[in-house]
Amino acid sequence: MTLLIISPDYASHLYPLAALGNNWRENGEQVFVATGPATANIVESFGFTHIPLKLGRGSNPGVIRAEEQPRGEDETLRGFFEATRGGMIETLTFQANARMNDFMWEPVNTARAVQDVVEMVDPEHIIVDHLAFSARLGLAAARRKYIDVVLGHPSALPLPALGEVYGFPPTWPQAFAPSAQELSGLHAICTDVATSFTAQWNAALAELAPEVAPSEDAFAEYGDLLVFNYPEELVDSQRISQLPPHIFMGSSIRSEPTSFEVDQWISASEEPFVYVSFGSFLSVRDDVLSKVVAALRQTGLRAAVALGAADRQSLGSIPEDWLVGEFLPQITLLLSAAVSVTHGGNNSLTESLTYGVPSVVLPFSTDQFAGAAAIEQAGFGTVLAPNHTTISELKEALQSMLDLRRGAREELHILSNRIREGTKAESLHQLTELTPTSFEGNAALLGD
Repeated sequence: MTLLIISPDYASHLYPLAALGNNWRENGEQVFVATGPATANIVESFGFTHIPLKLGRGSNPGVIRAEEQPRGEDETLRGFFEATRGGMIETLTFQANARMNDFMWEPVNTARAVQDVVEMVDPEHIIVDHLAFSARLGLAAARRKYIDVVLGHPSALPLPALGEVYGFPPTWPQAFAPSAQELSGLHAICTDVATSFTAQWNAALAELAPEVAPSEDAFAEYGDLLVFNYPEELVDSQRISQLPPHIFMGSSIRSEPTSFEVDQWISASEEPFVYVSFGSFLSVRDDVLSKVVAALRQTGLRAAVALGAADRQSLGSIPEDWLVGEFLPQITLLLSAAVSVTHGGNNSLTESLTYGVPSVVLPFSTDQFAGAAAIEQAGFGTVLAPNHTTISELKEALQSMLDLRRGAREELHILSNRIREGTKAESLHQLTELTPTSFEGNAALLGD
């Protein structure tokens, strides 16, 4: 059998999708990945066949820099970085207003390009990133069934029955206290954007396949089987009850190439260490990263710091026993880390949970607020507002995670074991033994 994976040209999106594809490849099946040129080397590192496909203006090979983006995308990225300095409402407002270009770039042409790829490969199964809206538009117009992978917090699929609108967080951590007026304004903007986005979806759909019924809310559209790269244990029962056929993967576990330097650094000391990463985007906020570095320096803890786009010189003196690099192998380090410090991206949070590592979370944007709130509520992490936190607060948060109470640590250990069992990934692969039209009739196979 043949699997086709469709992913935006972003490393953070491709890694978990490619990890799912391993289940097919390990069973001797052929895996094609349609994505852009920036992540082609990642595709090849997994042993898959790369098919060129451009789903948007921007790209991210692992660390993103505005000056490396095409004209227009560079200014949008700089605007986003500046908005994060204003806080939660400013950032979410900026992202809502930029959404039309982010998610529906040349929708008709892109949808047709996706249809051409599908016709060429003729796969038995298709896995698509949920945020690849133009790709999913093309599949909907062609009436091709596909597995829809939600890589962020589950609220990335808004549920109208719960009164949700895309881009408006259903919950956020205690460290953020937006006013009622700010929330009302953000909600109005997100509602207007959802209306415009749906109109654009429907206009493109009418051109591609006029016989297909228009959407009531394009942000609430989903594939034939939903897969959430997220642990079910952190999702409230009300949301779960409203979902169509689905599975919760916990985390799409991937392997990494061994690194002698990193392995040597880990084994050089039995003292606990903290892993720090703000991901491929938010590492540009070196003003916040410098506060984290200062707090760690004062505690005397060892640290592994992934710099990303941050300017190393802005972080001050770095202790000789730290591991610092533009990019570090996250999975390898989380296997041994005592605490992670993160921006709250879904990969970072779910991978920390996978390996039983409590987190200090400093969310900046999108679904990071909802993800951080879930970690906070479960007791597996502490959350600080990145623009306002102090070095003293960071030191206290780090110590609280090192001293995580016994009950929470045991619960985290149980969750970690459940995620690493991998049974959900195996169940997902069993779909290859079914016909592409049989998702709905086999929900029981997937444990839902």
